[in-house]
Amino acid sequence: MPKNIPRVPIYVSLLGLWSDMGQDEIYARWLAKPLEDYGAVKIWFAGRWNVLTTRPEYLTDMFRNEDIYAKAGSQIKIPWSVIASLVGDNIINTHDNWRLYTSIMKPGMQKRSFDTRPLLRKSRKFVDLLLQEQVIQGNQRGVLVNPLIQRYAIAVMGESFLDIDFECLEKGNARIEELQTIIKRTIFKPLFFNFPALDKYPHIFSSRRRAFGIMKEFEDLLCDLVKNRPRNRSLEPRDPEDLQLVHMLENALKEGKITDKQYRANLKITFLTAHENAQQLLNSVFWELGKSQDMQTKLREEILQAGTVDPVADTVNKLPYLTSVLYEFLRLYPPVSQLINRVTTAPAVLGGEISIPAQTWVGWNAYGVHIDERVWGPKAKQFIPERWGTTVEEMQTKFRRDCVRGAYIPFNAHTRKCLGQGFALLEMKMVLFEMLRRVSWTVDPAYKLKLTSGGILAPLRVRVILKEVQGDTSNAVSEKLVSLVE
Repeated sequence: MPKNIPRVPIYVSLLGLWSDMGQDEIYARWLAKPLEDYGAVKIWFAGRWNVLTTRPEYLTDMFRNEDIYAKAGSQIKIPWSVIASLVGDNIINTHDNWRLYTSIMKPGMQKRSFDTRPLLRKSRKFVDLLLQEQVIQGNQRGVLVNPLIQRYAIAVMGESFLDIDFECLEKGNARIEELQTIIKRTIFKPLFFNFPALDKYPHIFSSRRRAFGIMKEFEDLLCDLVKNRPRNRSLEPRDPEDLQLVHMLENALKEGKITDKQYRANLKITFLTAHENAQQLLNSVFWELGKSQDMQTKLREEILQAGTVDPVADTVNKLPYLTSVLYEFLRLYPPVSQLINRVTTAPAVLGGEISIPAQTWVGWNAYGVHIDERVWGPKAKQFIPERWGTTVEEMQTKFRRDCVRGAYIPFNAHTRKCLGQGFALLEMKMVLFEMLRRVSWTVDPAYKLKLTSGGILAPLRVRVILKEVQGDTSNAVSEKLVSLVE
């Protein structure tokens, strides 16, 4: 391991065993100072010491040199583990098969024009359910938003990438959705996360035996639902523009370009990542905007000035304040806050300064670089949408420039940046448009902020009190609320 960077005490990685400290608290207390001083640290994760960096020039070096700092996920690092059985070899974590998977999946993830009708339909149902739940809770108690957000995010992901309506919003308790809650609790158990060698002994640890069973149930159920989806049985020819990512994976499987194992792994990672990041970002939205009625009002005024209740991509992409708020959310609340999934293929010198032996695992902390005052100025930790500029064009230019220089990495950067970036931004703009058009909300006074302790970054168990915006009659939701009260 490098000798010119400090080592974070191993107990910091194990805090989750006895503490509920959030990532922000952990970072401020143990990581901020050494990372700011040295740009990188040695940190314990997944049963070994790794190099973690937040300095933009180090990040740029890492991202630009895929052949030296090769992507390699759990299927390489800890192939016997529960998490490896969940994700397999997929488009995000592979090095050897990355170009193959990209050639198959990229057209379905970066479509020239995504159909926004499912996004709008699911957003409306989501707001309906939020308001219905508020009636049940009464005026003084907030709605626990995460369960509904998860159902919404899975529904949108299915409609947009897998050609299936999981009906998570229309029907509660769908098993595929229930499994996500179980999987998230299972994977992020601190003991097994930091000592994955224990996963080799499911005959000793019954909880890990059950964990492997849950991962297999999810895989089989997802593949069965997708294979037998009603739309898959349609004999009507599809227009090429209507093809979704799942069709491309299915065609690649039929043509022998990928194996069944590779098909399943990429189907699962699409399901997991295409809903999880949106889910956690929406939790952050409810928290941050719930503290600021002024910001909500400004957003609502811009949205109402659009003059439509049926927005399309062109509508939301022209709204500058909405764009700046979304970019700022991704800066202060990057859902994938830390990732250590690269390994040096040969001895390397990171940024020309840190000598790293071959076969050393390296990664980054997006939250750290995004709140670094040397990168973002003295108000780096404050939520200030105006820092992005005044026009959409100006904001997009800053977005791209900061990504390239390693200062802004919510979607990674360079050749391995997230292929679903454009869709993720569109999805968030569409749901924010519908939410702010129809409701206002405040954080429940009884709620105290607690961020997740590791993995995905988001507020935990956020509760908000919602009110329907006066004068909104575009949906039948008012009638639904009346009937519920009666």
